[in-house]
Order: sequence, then structure tokens, then C-alpha cells
Amino acid sequence: MSDGPHSPARGPIRVMVVDDSEPSGRLVAEILQTEPDVRVVARLRDGEAALQEALRTRPDAVCLDLEMPRMDGFTFLRLLMARQPTPVIVVTGRGSKADVFRALEFGALDFVVRPSEPAAMAEFREELLSRIRMVRALRLDSLERRAAQAPGEDRAAPAWMAVVGASTGGPPALQRLLSALPADLSLAVLVAQHMPGRFTRTFAERLGRTSRLGVSEAEDQERVTAGQVLVAPGGHHLTVERLPGGGLQARVLRPPEVAGRRYCPSIDLLFESAARALGDRVCGVVLTGMGSDGRRGVEAIKAAGGLTLAESQETAVIYGMPEEAIASGRVDEVLSIERMAERLVRFARGS
Repeated sequence: MSDGPHSPARGPIRVMVVDDSEPSGRLVAEILQTEPDVRVVARLRDGEAALQEALRTRPDAVCLDLEMPRMDGFTFLRLLMARQPTPVIVVTGRGSKADVFRALEFGALDFVVRPSEPAAMAEFREELLSRIRMVRALRLDSLERRAAQAPGEDRAAPAWMAVVGASTGGPPALQRLLSALPADLSLAVLVAQHMPGRFTRTFAERLGRTSRLGVSEAEDQERVTAGQVLVAPGGHHLTVERLPGGGLQARVLRPPEVAGRRYCPSIDLLFESAARALGDRVCGVVLTGMGSDGRRGVEAIKAAGGLTLAESQETAVIYGMPEEAIASGRVDEVLSIERMAERLVRFARGS
């Protein structure tokens, strides 16, 4: 049995409230704090900080909102159940019923609907407290079994992502970079390589022969998973977006669907979409090539708090793209291909 919350049988039920809305989080906390057998031990407003605090303080229960910045409620729930199964009560407004049931599939114990009318407040209070007090009767081994049976598809969603842009000289550089990455990272890699369309599928297959990661040409609306490399189809743009349930999907777009992009696939477009989807959990890598594609994308990733890398003149066949990215003043490190792989491994391990 994994480590879980301590039994609240002899003391107050220790509850963490996780909600990015100040009014909503305060409402839940105030209801709980009026009860002598319940104690609010923390209030957090984003999933990433909440996960760290939950692993540190081991609350008896968590009241969780699903829509939050940085790390949403679904990702928080998935990671918490994998590391430290804990009773989670979803507190939701009149949002998607599908989202609620998805959270239950991921291991949430139950849910309550936050009222929009003052007249319903007494009923909400009663329901919230009754679900929190269920924790006393809960068997932790039962909770662990539920967590172990959660859907496997979203368990493979990457915690980290690298987006890589390359042009002239890119194929051998990408081969050297990807072949040096281990298979056990919670990392997905999306690649925008300037290349004609009829070559990219074969190019992806060749990369896959020397990589311990799964490499394929990206397909539209494909789920993005850890240990996977997706290569933009030539003549198409590749972006990534976050799904309502917390996972990630790739989008493959034809040039007419995207205005104002000189290059196709556009490195800038890929980087900008990754910055929106993952914030500080994305690393942008600009490799060898001519032109300025990638410069605006590096700026977007850096503004979102992510890591930015550029290939050094030492190994770049054409230094144009890395040099342009560096000139933006938003590149964190300039590295050879060999050192680039080492840095990505550290990034994907949170250091």
C-alpha cells in the first residue's frame, strides 16, 4: 500500500481547498472552517503548487476545482492519485457534466455543484460537509484500487514538452539529438523541420530507427503522449493544444488555415502554441537553419516562463536561425547538440 493521508478518525478532518477563483475558494473554506471536526490546512489557486503542498502535508481530503492555470484539475488529480491516493471532492459550477464524470474516472471520490442562487446555499453546505465526512468511513486500499484502474490514456500525457525547430542541416542534427534521449522521460517532442511534404513520413521513420522514443509523422487531433516524437508533415503547420479533460492534442493545419506565416511548417507557430498549452513546462529548441523562423517563438516561450535553447555555432551547419534567436535576448543557453540532449534530460526531470 502506498503512502496516503493519515486516518482522521481521532482528530479533525484536514482539508486542502484548491480553486483559482478567490470567491469560490473562500466560500468553500468558510463553510468547512465553521465545523469543529474539519480543519482547512491550505488554500491554493493553481494545481502545480497544490500538488507540491498535498505531497508535503498529506491532507485527509481535497476540495478541487477543475479549471485552473498552470496545471488544471485533471492533471492535478491524475498525478496525485498516481503518487499519493487521497480523497478528492470536485467542487464544480454548472460546467460540463462530462468533465465531472471524467474526474470521477480519474479517481475523484465525489462531486458537489456550487450554487448560483443564494437560496441553494444551505443545500450546498450540507452536501459539501457530508461528502467531506465520508472520508472517515473510506478505506484507503479501496481508493488505491480505484486510482490504479483510472484510464491509462491520460496517464501517459507528458508532464514536459520540447518543441524543436530546424531547417538546413536539421535532419542529422535531429537524429543526433533524439538518439541521445532516454525512453523513461515524461517528455513529448514536437518537431517543425522545413522539408517538402513527400519526405517527412520517411524522415520520421528514419528518426525512429535510432531513437528510443516513438517517432511518427503527426496526424491532426492526435493525442500527445510521453515518450513520443511527432514530426510536422511537410507543407503543413503543426500546433499543440490542451483538451478540456487536461490532455494534449496535436493539430495539423494547411497553410490557408494560418495567415501571415512565411515558413511552412512554421517554427514560430509551433512554439507559440506550446507556450499557451504548457507555459513553463515547455522547452523551445532552435537548431541549424537559414532565416529567422523560431525567433518569435522563443520570445513567446520565454514570456510563458519556459526554457529556451539554441544550437551553438560549434555544431550548427547554418547558424542563421540560432543566431537570430539568440539576438532576441530570450535564449537561456547556447549549446552543442551533445550538450543539448543532456540539458533536455535535466529539463524533463525537473532540474
